[in-house]
Amino acid sequence: MSTKTKLAMFDLDGTLFDTKNVNYNAYKKALQEYGIELDYSYFCKECNGKKYSSFLPNICGFNDERIEHIHQLKKRYFSSFLTCVIKNDALFSIIENLKNDYYIALVTTASKKNVDDLLNHFQINVFDLIITQEDVHHAKPNPEGYQLGINHFQIHPENVIIFEDSNIGVEAASKVTKNVFVVKGYN
Repeated sequence: MSTKTKLAMFDLDGTLFDTKNVNYNAYKKALQEYGIELDYSYFCKECNGKKYSSFLPNICGFNDERIEHIHQLKKRYFSSFLTCVIKNDALFSIIENLKNDYYIALVTTASKKNVDDLLNHFQINVFDLIITQEDVHHAKPNPEGYQLGINHFQIHPENVIIFEDSNIGVEAASKVTKNVFVVKGYN
């Protein structure tokens, strides 16, 4: 059993990977099945990095089971656009340097299926724990995902570092530790 006393947690979209284009293309294709066109600049400004249930009703004009169906379609189409993803090699180098002393966790609002597709595509297997949208009741800026990581490893918040890119992610991370690093470059 490991005796690590530190934890490093990482966001996925916009932090470890630039997934803006893969998400845009997958949502665009899913929405086209309902005759809805998705504008790229609108998606980047109003949707990217947010939970689907917060932005799809504004795009579609409805708030019922069709939202879930669109999200399921998006998850299905996601893997066909993985060549659009850009990996943050510098941050993965940091993970390699940390992994002997830190538990490494991924905390994301992305779906488990899309996370698995993405990590398999890049053949990444460095995480001791992966927390996805299916594991939490409240999306960021609620800190639930990060708190789950802290609780799982029973690490004191002063020994936790979190890497985030978005305002809502930084807000969530800041509620559980003061050691928050803002990653910029993909937006």
